[in-house]
Parts: sequence; C-alpha cells; structure tokens
Amino acid sequence: MLAFTFPGQGSQKPGMGSEWVDHPSWELVEEASEAAGRDLGYLLTEADAAELKETRNSQLATFVLSLVALDAVERTGVIPGMCAGHSLGEYSALAATGALAFEDGVRLVTERGEAMQVAAGEQEGTMAAVLGLDDDKVIEACRLADGDVWVANFNAPGQVVIAGSPAGVDAAGQLAKAMGAKRSMALPVGGAFHTPFMASAGDRLRKALEQVELREPATGVVANVDATVHSTSEEWYELLAAQLTSPVLWRQSLYTLDEAGIDTFVELGPGTVLTGMAKRTCRGSRTVSVSKPVDVDALLSVLSDSSPVGRVAEEGERLYVTERVVVSPAAGVFEASPALAGGTEIEVGALLGTVNGEPVKSPFAGSIMGVMAYNGERITARQPVAWLRTS
Repeated sequence: MLAFTFPGQGSQKPGMGSEWVDHPSWELVEEASEAAGRDLGYLLTEADAAELKETRNSQLATFVLSLVALDAVERTGVIPGMCAGHSLGEYSALAATGALAFEDGVRLVTERGEAMQVAAGEQEGTMAAVLGLDDDKVIEACRLADGDVWVANFNAPGQVVIAGSPAGVDAAGQLAKAMGAKRSMALPVGGAFHTPFMASAGDRLRKALEQVELREPATGVVANVDATVHSTSEEWYELLAAQLTSPVLWRQSLYTLDEAGIDTFVELGPGTVLTGMAKRTCRGSRTVSVSKPVDVDALLSVLSDSSPVGRVAEEGERLYVTERVVVSPAAGVFEASPALAGGTEIEVGALLGTVNGEPVKSPFAGSIMGVMAYNGERITARQPVAWLRTS
C-alpha cells in the first residue's frame, strides 16, 4: 500500500521549481499565481534563500510545488491509499484527496503564512531540534525549564523539536543535554510554531476557514494533532485551526500509516526530510521522494518492482507501533486526575482529567508513557494530553 506525504516549511530552497518550468504540471503555478495575486513562478525559480525563508513565502512556495509534483505523479495513474502532511503539508494532503480545492488551498495557505508571520513578530520565538533523547524526557525538560517552551514536533525516534521564547528554548536544550540528549540544535526559523505563541494566528485562520468549503477526503488523511485518520469535513475545520498551537505528531502519524498496512512512502514536494523520517521510523518500508520531474520515472521504477517489501522486526520494534494519543475534547483549563501519571495502567474510558468540567477519557487501554498537558495549563481543543502504549 502506498501513502503520499507532503513536506512543511523548511524544505524550500532557491530554484526548487526551475526543473518544472517546461513540464505540463507547471500550469498549476500560473493558476496559483492568479489565486494568490502574486508571481509564484518568481518565488519558485528566482527568489534567494533569505526571501524564501520568510514564512509568507516559504509556505506558499512549498504548497504549490508539492501540488505540482502531485499533479505530475497523478498523470501517470499512480494514486495513494492514504495521505499525510507535516504541518503546512497537511493542506497539501487535503488538496491531494479532494477535500480542499486547489484555489482555496492557495488562499488558505497565503492567509496562514501571513498570520503566522505576524504572530511571530508580536512575540519573539525560536525552535531547536533535540536529538537522541526519549520523548518523555524532552517533555520533562520543557516543563522544568525557566521560560516559555513546549514540544512542537515529534518527528522520528530520538528527534524532537522544541519551541518557545529564546531563553526558554535555550534552558530546555541545556536540561535535555544534561538528561542525555546528544545535541540541541537551533533551527533557522522566525517564530515558535505549533505553540501557544501562535494563538493569534489561529484566530485569524479560523476566520479564513469559514470562507472555504471542505469536503470529505477521497482517501484517509492522518491528522497532525492526534495522529488519527479523519474522514469528515466537519472535523478538519477544527483540526486545521488547532494545528497551529498543537505539536505535530509526525512519528505517531507514521506509525498509524504503518499499522494501516502502508509499506511505501512517497514524499511529494521539495526536499527529502520526510523520506528520512519514514526510513528511521518504519523500518523495512520503501521510501521515494519526488521533487523533480526525473523523480517521477524513479517512482514508477520502484513501483514496477513487484517483489515484496521485506520487513523483519527487530527485538521490541513492534512495541513502538502501538502508541496512541489522547486529546482534549474542548478548550480551557486542564485539571489532571490521579490516573495521569507515567507508567500507570489504564482501561478504556479511564478519566485522565477535565477541561472546564468536561471529562477527558481515554478511548484506549494501556500504559501511560508521557504526559503532554499539566494541571492548571490552558489548552486548546484536540490538544494532546497524554500518549500511551496499548496493551
């Protein structure tokens, strides 16, 4: 089974669209330019690194190039069984499944990029990748740090991104290294994305979402917020808005795809970041990236190989694909219950706490492995509260 995955902000690079100019799929760039009221051909072929780094530019350019690559692959008749996108890439995934019209996607991504850039200007923030440390310890480092800092991305085993104020990120990085992390590496970004620092952007995005029609996806799309497949348009309005202030559960999303039987991951768009994460997370799977026209032929070559994908689980490997995330049903102040403690065994329906009096119950049975919301913390709807390994 095949899954299409779509990259987010940070994968862009100067000239990334140059090799597509003479390809039939380049016509999408002209359509996108009209919808956005901007020359996207210039962004994809002539803009320098500094210009592309701006959130309003990087997001739009990455979205459009991802859809160009998708169009080129679809012209060959290849279709996915499931889709997922990392942060911004979620919009590409929804467009790929017909849930979001291309022109509406361009307008939404334009508004999203502008809103996030404005929010980043209102409150100084930064991000850093913590390498070689378990998720729960990175969460603990953020909780103990003197400053505003949260986990923003769970990308792959031993690769977690934290975000917040510069002082908070630095403090959490130092604590993480003291706990055994191999490295805490600053990322060249202009804001603390997927944290409460983006709350004002979320408010602006909700208004933009009200102006577009979301339809039922033609294939399953795994959401960043809870690493679960969602198939109704009503759910996606809230998921897209909540995503801006919630961590990206990418590793958990890959496990969801793996459990669904996906054995081939095709990354569509600039870069190969997601390809590397899939290799690390779902061992034995096939991975292909399509960022240039020549890559389409490489994809067809891989798919023409009918030999089965070998998958020999290493000792303990299957434990990791049983992870589940419990999310908040509403926005408000979270009050934790005694059941919300690391190592606690819970049953289906166990009460993990309340949000403004509304119960937060686990739909899964298993062992609590990490706490992602703390007593008295103000959280958003569908924000992760805890993750567990199922029995």
